Amino acid sequence: MEAGSAGPENASLGGEVVGRINQLAAISETSQDLTRTFLTREHRAAAELILTWMRSAGMAAHLDAIGNVCGRHEGDRPNLPCLMLGSHYDTVRDAGKWDGPLGLITAISCVGDLARRGRRLPFAIEVTGFADEEGIRFASTLLGSRAVAGTFEESVVGTKDRAGIPMREALVEFGLDPDHIGAAARTRRELHAYIELHIEQGPVLEAQNLPVGVVTAIAGATRLVARLTGMAGHAGTVPMRLRQDALAGGAECIGAIEESCRTDDSGLVGTVGYIHALPGAANVIPGQVSFTIDVRAPTDAHRKRAVADIVRQIENIAKRRELSLQLDVTHENRTVPCAPWLKQQVAAAISGEGFPVFELPSGAGHDGMAMIDIADVGMVFVRCRGGISHHPDEHVELADVDAGARVLLRLIENFRPRDEARR
Repeated sequence: MEAGSAGPENASLGGEVVGRINQLAAISETSQDLTRTFLTREHRAAAELILTWMRSAGMAAHLDAIGNVCGRHEGDRPNLPCLMLGSHYDTVRDAGKWDGPLGLITAISCVGDLARRGRRLPFAIEVTGFADEEGIRFASTLLGSRAVAGTFEESVVGTKDRAGIPMREALVEFGLDPDHIGAAARTRRELHAYIELHIEQGPVLEAQNLPVGVVTAIAGATRLVARLTGMAGHAGTVPMRLRQDALAGGAECIGAIEESCRTDDSGLVGTVGYIHALPGAANVIPGQVSFTIDVRAPTDAHRKRAVADIVRQIENIAKRRELSLQLDVTHENRTVPCAPWLKQQVAAAISGEGFPVFELPSGAGHDGMAMIDIADVGMVFVRCRGGISHHPDEHVELADVDAGARVLLRLIENFRPRDEARR
């Protein structure tokens, strides 16, 4: 293919992808917004639609033991190791329609283009739609990709959602056997690499006026839940100086977290995304408050130092206010660097389509954080309007969708496994 060109076979890739994005977005748990969480009826309906698209693209396709949608396009001979592509198809609550599905659907369309042209490569291509990257329903992220990587923790099956439904029960209702999740696991020798196309979820590419970029690394993240317990009391009778107000203490902690991250100019970010106060009455001093903490940084060492500093500050605030503190780490993922040999091939594909090569890290987590255990990881970012994500206003222009599809198709067709790339 000539740089920046799109032949008759792939000229409509962007339009095909956008059409399917809209179809998938119509499958939601509510009519007011887009919400599609793990092991729901809507999740199952989405899986069936994606299976249809995979099969129409010439792939053999099935649901695996955790609910991942898996398609395979054989190479020029059977049973070759694969280049795995994909992303997730679950969403956050009140979501945008591009986060996850863009990478999954673009990969399917690229394979469909190869199949229409009868093109077989010296490796297989597999496309995986991961069932649960967001972790919204059972508060455990990357369940689909952890199952594929063989790092799924069996204990997670015992957790319950907000309605009290155990994951085990939800898996059975979905049509899966919770005792056979291990069957989803793949081995390193089966994969040449894992590559994911994804919206940036930030404003950097837009600021650079670029449609696509090369991802350098996926930032690690630490998540904690803090619970402060004081003493509930009457809002009108307890003097301010005698109060053990858990919510006021929580507010001070949240301010300290924000200040710590605001004064760090090297990429540290901290977020309190959820807070709950009890007993929750207008005329009662809150006796207990719980809140989440999410800390991310460009390096693991930086993140760990920041977390330790934040924990010390929360402990000091709790002690000074005479509040008891429970602090639990609920999630910790290491920083995942994208493999240099894959970054080079992503850059070559971007350049080959006539775009400047620009590198940037990912502050958001992705399935590559699990897949790194069995494969080298590469990523392509696509510009999203305003850098908005996890929000209904999340949007990617058609021209950028098409640019991402052309880059991914070029990357696939010119892909060289690591041993060949080093020659």
